[in-house]
Amino acid sequence: MSSNTDVSLSSYDEDHGSKLIRKAREAPFVPIGMAGFAVIVAYGLYKLKNRGNTKMSVHLIHMRVAAQGFVVGAVTLGMGYSMYREFWAKPKP
Repeated sequence: MSSNTDVSLSSYDEDHGSKLIRKAREAPFVPIGMAGFAVIVAYGLYKLKNRGNTKMSVHLIHMRVAAQGFVVGAVTLGMGYSMYREFWAKPKP
Protein backbone atom coordinates (compact mmCIF):
# COMPACT_ATOMS: atom_id res chain seq x y z
CA MET A 1 0.00 0.00 0.00
CA SER A 2 1.24 3.45 -0.82
CA SER A 3 0.24 6.49 1.09
CA ASN A 4 -0.03 9.92 -0.43
CA THR A 5 1.82 12.31 1.88
CA ASP A 6 1.60 15.26 -0.54
CA VAL A 7 -1.97 16.04 0.47
CA SER A 8 -2.39 19.69 1.37
CA LEU A 9 -3.68 20.11 4.88
CA SER A 10 -4.12 23.88 4.85
CA SER A 11 -7.03 23.72 7.30
CA TYR A 12 -4.72 22.10 9.85
CA ASP A 13 -1.97 24.65 9.30
CA GLU A 14 -3.94 27.68 10.48
CA ASP A 15 -3.89 28.63 14.14
CA HIS A 16 -6.96 29.15 16.31
CA GLY A 17 -7.04 32.93 15.90
CA SER A 18 -7.05 32.88 12.11
CA LYS A 19 -9.60 30.07 12.06
CA LEU A 20 -11.90 32.08 14.34
CA ILE A 21 -11.55 35.15 12.13
CA ARG A 22 -12.28 33.10 9.00
CA LYS A 23 -15.36 31.52 10.58
CA ALA A 24 -16.56 34.93 11.81
CA ARG A 25 -16.40 36.29 8.27
CA GLU A 26 -18.40 33.32 6.97
CA ALA A 27 -21.10 33.61 9.66
CA PRO A 28 -20.93 37.03 11.34
CA PHE A 29 -23.90 36.49 13.67
CA VAL A 30 -22.29 33.57 15.54
CA PRO A 31 -19.68 35.74 17.31
CA ILE A 32 -22.39 38.35 17.92
CA GLY A 33 -24.51 35.69 19.63
CA MET A 34 -21.56 34.48 21.69
CA ALA A 35 -20.68 38.03 22.75
CA GLY A 36 -24.29 38.80 23.67
CA PHE A 37 -24.49 35.62 25.72
CA ALA A 38 -21.31 36.58 27.58
CA VAL A 39 -22.62 40.11 28.25
CA ILE A 40 -25.93 38.82 29.60
CA VAL A 41 -24.17 36.31 31.85
CA ALA A 42 -21.81 39.03 33.14
CA TYR A 43 -24.75 41.36 33.77
CA GLY A 44 -26.61 38.56 35.58
CA LEU A 45 -23.62 37.90 37.83
CA TYR A 46 -23.30 41.61 38.55
CA LYS A 47 -26.99 41.94 39.42
CA LEU A 48 -26.86 38.81 41.58
CA LYS A 49 -25.77 40.92 44.56
CA ASN A 50 -28.57 43.48 44.14
CA ARG A 51 -31.51 41.24 43.31
CA GLY A 52 -33.55 42.40 46.30
CA ASN A 53 -36.31 40.04 47.45
CA THR A 54 -36.14 37.93 44.30
CA LYS A 55 -35.32 34.28 44.91
CA MET A 56 -32.07 32.96 43.48
CA SER A 57 -33.86 30.40 41.29
CA VAL A 58 -36.13 33.03 39.72
CA HIS A 59 -33.16 35.30 39.04
CA LEU A 60 -31.22 32.46 37.38
CA ILE A 61 -34.22 31.44 35.27
CA HIS A 62 -34.65 35.02 34.04
CA MET A 63 -30.98 35.28 33.11
CA ARG A 64 -31.05 31.90 31.33
CA VAL A 65 -34.12 32.90 29.31
CA ALA A 66 -32.53 36.24 28.37
CA ALA A 67 -29.27 34.60 27.28
CA GLN A 68 -31.04 31.89 25.29
CA GLY A 69 -33.32 34.44 23.67
CA PHE A 70 -30.38 36.54 22.55
CA VAL A 71 -28.56 33.54 21.09
CA VAL A 72 -31.67 32.24 19.29
CA GLY A 73 -32.30 35.73 17.91
CA ALA A 74 -28.73 36.00 16.65
CA VAL A 75 -28.92 32.56 15.02
CA THR A 76 -32.25 33.48 13.38
CA LEU A 77 -30.83 36.75 12.03
CA GLY A 78 -27.78 34.85 10.81
CA MET A 79 -29.92 32.35 8.93
CA GLY A 80 -31.92 35.20 7.39
CA TYR A 81 -28.71 36.94 6.34
CA SER A 82 -27.34 33.71 4.89
CA MET A 83 -30.54 33.08 2.93
CA TYR A 84 -30.50 36.65 1.63
CA ARG A 85 -26.90 36.29 0.42
CA GLU A 86 -27.57 32.93 -1.19
CA PHE A 87 -30.91 33.53 -2.90
CA TRP A 88 -31.55 37.24 -3.39
CA ALA A 89 -28.18 38.99 -3.44
CA LYS A 90 -26.68 36.73 -6.12
CA PRO A 91 -26.25 38.41 -9.48
CA LYS A 92 -28.52 36.87 -12.08
CA PRO A 93 -26.65 35.28 -15.02
